[in-house]
Amino acid sequence: MARNATKARSILLASSAALFSVATPAHAQSADATASDGNEIIVTATKRAQSIQEVPFSVNAQTSAQIEKMGANSIEDISRAVAGLTVQNLGPGQSQVSVRGVSAGQIVRDQPGVKEQVGIYLDESVTSLSLFTPDFDLFDLNRVETLRGPQGTLFGSGSVGGTVRYITNQPKLGRTEGQVAGDVNVFKGGDVGYSLKGAVNVPLGEKAALRVVGYGEHFAGFIKAIGPAAGNHVNDGERFGGRAALLLEPVEGVKITPRIVYQDIKVNGFNREDVYNLYQSPLAGGAPIDERTQYLKLREQFHDKTTLADLTISAPVADGIEATSVTSYIHRNILVSRDASALTGSVGVSLSLPAGAIDLPSNLRDTTRLNTWTQELRLASSGSGPFQWVLGGFYSDIKRTYEQRLPTPGYDAYVDEALGEGVSASVANGFPSDSPYNADIPYKIKQFALFGEASYKVGDIKLTGGGRYYDFKEERNFISGGLFANGDRNIGDKTKSTGFNPRFIVSYEPSRDLSFNVQASKGFRLGGVNDPLNIPLCSGGATGTDAKTFGGHPKYEDESLWNYEAGVKASTRGITFNAAVFYNDIKNLQVTADAGSCSSRVVFNVPKAHSTGVEVELSARPAPGFDLSINGSVIDSKFDSSVTDASGNVIAGIRDGNRLPTVPKFQMSATASYAYAITDDMDWTFNATFSHVGNRFTQPSDQEPGAGTFGNSLYFNPGTGASGSGSYTFGSYQLPSYNLVNLSTGVEWKNGLSVLVYVNNLFDETPLLSLDRERGGRARIGYNIGTPRKIGMTVRKSF
Repeated sequence: MARNATKARSILLASSAALFSVATPAHAQSADATASDGNEIIVTATKRAQSIQEVPFSVNAQTSAQIEKMGANSIEDISRAVAGLTVQNLGPGQSQVSVRGVSAGQIVRDQPGVKEQVGIYLDESVTSLSLFTPDFDLFDLNRVETLRGPQGTLFGSGSVGGTVRYITNQPKLGRTEGQVAGDVNVFKGGDVGYSLKGAVNVPLGEKAALRVVGYGEHFAGFIKAIGPAAGNHVNDGERFGGRAALLLEPVEGVKITPRIVYQDIKVNGFNREDVYNLYQSPLAGGAPIDERTQYLKLREQFHDKTTLADLTISAPVADGIEATSVTSYIHRNILVSRDASALTGSVGVSLSLPAGAIDLPSNLRDTTRLNTWTQELRLASSGSGPFQWVLGGFYSDIKRTYEQRLPTPGYDAYVDEALGEGVSASVANGFPSDSPYNADIPYKIKQFALFGEASYKVGDIKLTGGGRYYDFKEERNFISGGLFANGDRNIGDKTKSTGFNPRFIVSYEPSRDLSFNVQASKGFRLGGVNDPLNIPLCSGGATGTDAKTFGGHPKYEDESLWNYEAGVKASTRGITFNAAVFYNDIKNLQVTADAGSCSSRVVFNVPKAHSTGVEVELSARPAPGFDLSINGSVIDSKFDSSVTDASGNVIAGIRDGNRLPTVPKFQMSATASYAYAITDDMDWTFNATFSHVGNRFTQPSDQEPGAGTFGNSLYFNPGTGASGSGSYTFGSYQLPSYNLVNLSTGVEWKNGLSVLVYVNNLFDETPLLSLDRERGGRARIGYNIGTPRKIGMTVRKSF
């Protein structure tokens, strides 16, 4: 009770301290998501405000009203309503996004050098960071834009599959407005979540305005733990923070917008469901592990403190020409603290260490410290003539320090007793004692780019062309130590690349309500440096099969993609229909492979792969107050070449014809909304959403024959001290399809007050989102899972 009271006080204090927080967009994002007619959605996908129906490529925009109706709290929730958008959930703050089936599979927590395939932006500031894309709160957003297909011309590296942009509400001159919202909810199983959020826009004279947002939230937990660290709702957590933006317009047309964003998210565990665990193994007589349950020797934690400060300045510099400068700074501190007892204990079983060593609690701590500076400067036409253009330059300077420690108190004594006195000290390489694995991996990444895009309209035909030249350099050190490590000390590993990525679009618009477009565009993802193998853990050591198969790959090259698509956009009499068919020709796809017994991971370049499909979005208003929408995608994404070892054996499932991981073949969502005026001052609303996500694989190897059958699963019985290996069959690694139904209903008054009651995941389905495993599944294997049924109520007051 005291713990919950403390949480409640901290959340209320965080919300009331909103003056230390935030909101802000750039000048190009000055348009609201909806025009005055309530139907037309304005986006800035081309870095200029225009109707979504006028953008000559495939774009989806989820407005704030749509986000509220569907009960979305994260990008994962939003993805279910966007055709072709897929999110692989690896825990809070660790989701991986893919668009149109362009996916290389799971990027694991200890792969800091792997770059993202989808760019994530908060307004004009890029925030994507391979695995750790921030889970920004969605309160007071204007919309979320999903730009499908490579966006390298305007948005650069990391947008090889597409770009997702969170567009916030910006300060407004001469207008006082705001809103406050409170929510309380409960999961099936009894844990309660709650939040309090507020936003206010205040004019500061005639030429300035301030918009401030603050929020605090307690996440309800739904995972049970058994074992020494047993408990209920062990994955609960908190998020608080805010945004504060100041708009200055000293003279007409000149806009200066400084902003600061801060968010602190702390989650006390992960949404993992164990199926097999070293300490709860059926091979040692252990009982089956229940649904939504995990085995823990130590409690776990994810903690992310993110600060973003940016400055956007826009001003006319000549007749019909506008200049925009965007300066951004991001600082992040991230901790992923995992119970690695099964991992460390399984190595102890393999090394025949005493039972006391195998039974020790072991805590793997991954920390990331990030400092990123970016500067973009661009010129763009501002008139309405047939010729439109944008030309700019981009520079980024990233310093990212990644560290791993595996504190396991008492471990060295057991190791020295079993393997020889002084063994632990001899392999420490300067790292702390009683930590069998340690690594320091600092990165320095610099990138420079020039980009431009222009369009010219002749009659009903518009021609668009553009390109981006980039120059990229990466330098890093790799220092490791401990019994599990190879004791590497690689200083000054480097990689670099340059390239040019063009885009060509032809669109035909016979009327304002109908357009056709065809496009050819190229995207890219930067390469990097592979980590050395943990040779001491490889079967057979440096001369064994695993070391030979996965060694000798110091670097991986840039990934590139050519996208070819054709689309149609039509709207008339309350009906909007958008569709596109596409083919992505992928070269040097960067795929992560588990390095067999080495407990390491290596990125391979797959020479050829493809993704082809069709996406459809349809919305209609068949009657006043009644809205229907449906969207869906059918995608076929596969490898077109194999990666083999010296003997011709396929490595890690990278086989010609195998499916690309994480991508469902079929995904769809349907929404029905109804609003009815009960009185002149009060409306009743009802919303129902159905989402279907098809089956998927987490990694390419999960679809290989024999996957899910272990001949050498490891076990340890904490009661008897017995340990060993045996045969265990997990079953199919294919993640099954799942369906979710969300319902909400409420009343809205003309004075801005609304009350909404909702239920998410009505039928209490347990979506299996991705596989989670240690040592390839020999020590532990289970699923990252979705949330159970959630019932809640939101009270909102706008003014």
